[in-house]
Amino acid sequence: MAKRKRKLQNTKKTFTVKVPAANRNYKDTVFRMLFSNRKNLLSLYNAVNQRDYKNPDDLEIVTLKNAIYMGMKNDLAFIIDTNLYLYEHQSTYNPNIPLRDLFYISNEYQKLVDKKSLYSSTLQKIPAPNFIEFYNGSTILSDCTELKLSSAFENLSGEPKLELTVTVLNVNEGHNAELMQHCSTLKEYAQYVARVRHYAANMSLNQAVECAVDECIKEGILAEFLSKNRAEVISMSIFEYDKELEEKKLRKAEYEAGFSDGEKSGHETGFSEGHKSGFSEGRESGFSEGQNHAAIETARRMLQSNKFTIEEIAKFSGLSQQEVETISSDA
Repeated sequence: MAKRKRKLQNTKKTFTVKVPAANRNYKDTVFRMLFSNRKNLLSLYNAVNQRDYKNPDDLEIVTLKNAIYMGMKNDLAFIIDTNLYLYEHQSTYNPNIPLRDLFYISNEYQKLVDKKSLYSSTLQKIPAPNFIEFYNGSTILSDCTELKLSSAFENLSGEPKLELTVTVLNVNEGHNAELMQHCSTLKEYAQYVARVRHYAANMSLNQAVECAVDECIKEGILAEFLSKNRAEVISMSIFEYDKELEEKKLRKAEYEAGFSDGEKSGHETGFSEGHKSGFSEGRESGFSEGQNHAAIETARRMLQSNKFTIEEIAKFSGLSQQEVETISSDA
């Protein structure tokens, strides 16, 4: 056991999972896979905006395929009724979503006005943007909150000259009852996530996800979707849950490293500046390690199940096939 643990530790040191380039596989989430279906997406849009569109073809999907920033990609982007909507799903609290959406909407607008002259005397019309985050993490949030880009501005004086507001909707089970009532797919997704977390508290993650999938199919919760995409959903759920836990550990490490280093250097430069510097350094060094560990843990769990090929594991974990093969040989 000790020998195997040493091997795993060596594996972690060997691999460096860098920020994905545009041509690297981007890992889907269960949420994105579920609502990439036009019918489901239209139902979600209607519920959020209290509309009653019937034809899924009214949605013009404009999600950018290669727009990746900091290893993350916008989940869903679409135009309907001359408005542009960016939908994002998050399982951990992230105050930087407005800044990420700013980069993304810039790419969207650049694409939409391609081949049009911005130097002409004619005003180029663009769809009005709307930013929605669907949050189902374990950190307690109210049903509806807002995140503003201006919160990130240093030494802001007066009204911000640039603003971007993201509406955050808590879609955990028991929240936003009216929204859930008008979108059964979202309600059942929340039920599925709640089952995974419930079982994961008392059994291995592999077993927890499989139990949640089996139970939901039996009870008619996302039954058709889960039955059709069982293997993919299980692998995605394992990755998402691992990633959520790793990000929690990372945030704790960020705070501890920032506080410790800041307190140490604070004696020389002032506590406030020292704490700020230490926190930033701890955050930067911890991010890649947390992402790396989550990917390796996902690959290990999938290997242990003996249900997936090396190629499938590489695709879902974000590791290369060579990295997965090395983990397999060291296990």
